[in-house]
Amino acid sequence: YGILGRSGAGKSTLIRCLNLLERPTSGRILVNGQDITQLNKAALRDYRLRTGMIFQHFNLLHARTVAGNVAVPLEIAGVPRAAREARVRELLELVDLSEKAAAFPSQLSGGQKQRIAAARALILDPEIVLADEPTGALDSKNARALMEKLSGLNADAGTTILMVTHDCNAASYCKRILFIQDGVLFHELRRDVPDETQQAFYGRILSVMAQLGGGSANVL
Repeated sequence: YGILGRSGAGKSTLIRCLNLLERPTSGRILVNGQDITQLNKAALRDYRLRTGMIFQHFNLLHARTVAGNVAVPLEIAGVPRAAREARVRELLELVDLSEKAAAFPSQLSGGQKQRIAAARALILDPEIVLADEPTGALDSKNARALMEKLSGLNADAGTTILMVTHDCNAASYCKRILFIQDGVLFHELRRDVPDETQQAFYGRILSVMAQLGGGSANVL
């Protein structure tokens, strides 16, 4: 799923509410039929461990190495050290940053920090990945590589990916796009899988973004 809209439309607020980093002022958030706003502290911890979050501004721990940052969810989940180290190596290979395991965030480029944030979000094989502008700091090559990895997780493991983005090319990897305007749904696009090509879907996304500025919710 992709969530698109102009700056200030409410996209990042929505995704932060879905991980309860912000609390909605009204309404409910249902995940598998359960209102997550009513979870107690222990249940909320378990929910967050099952929900990977790729932050727009990385949220890396500057006093920890790259490997230490990626391992944080494993430590919270109580995974033994040997298993943690093996899993961290696997994820760093996935994002092509094995050689940076001992580096600190201050020694990384913005794109490298983004890929480390992605590795940390995926470390526990989450059921849901919430991604806030996951390609915002990446060049076109690494953006394409990350989107291919995320779409592969969706296809192969059934992982739900919910991504906020301004990047129409990144959005074209999605199966469904929700457009938000002033905090409400404006349009919806669904890709006709497998008949519609990614390029054709990209064209339809661009068309809606060009029109964004009025109208009511529609499925196009």
